[in-house]
Amino acid sequence: MIEWYKKVVFENYANFKGRARRSEYWYFALANGIISFSLIIIGVIVGTIFGDAMTGGIIGYALLVLYSLATLLPGLGVLVRRLHDVGKSGWFYFVSLIPLAGPIWILILLCTDGDYGPNQYGSDPKNEIEEINQIGNVELQ
Repeated sequence: MIEWYKKVVFENYANFKGRARRSEYWYFALANGIISFSLIIIGVIVGTIFGDAMTGGIIGYALLVLYSLATLLPGLGVLVRRLHDVGKSGWFYFVSLIPLAGPIWILILLCTDGDYGPNQYGSDPKNEIEEINQIGNVELQ
């Protein structure tokens, strides 16, 4: 999970081209949620130490806002690359603005397996990893 998170945040910080596997997107989302929740907990702990819940809430919220701003571009980038993997443009994300049906449709797309083989947005990311594993296995034999 950490490898996928580092790949999204550090290697592909603002990369909106290419394709992202389901695991890349969902592991990033999971790590992002865990870190966000942890920042809120840190704020509560700080508030408890200082004896003021309001201070802890403000500190936790400030940490969460700073973290969210820092991961905004990587999050959008991996989302657009994930939509590319299922053959949709990144602009297709605006479908989520349609009440009720839009977010459900985007969730379905994010959970759908990507196109097999290359599409107009690049080569299949699953095949690239399988090719690397096959090359590694050939060299080991």
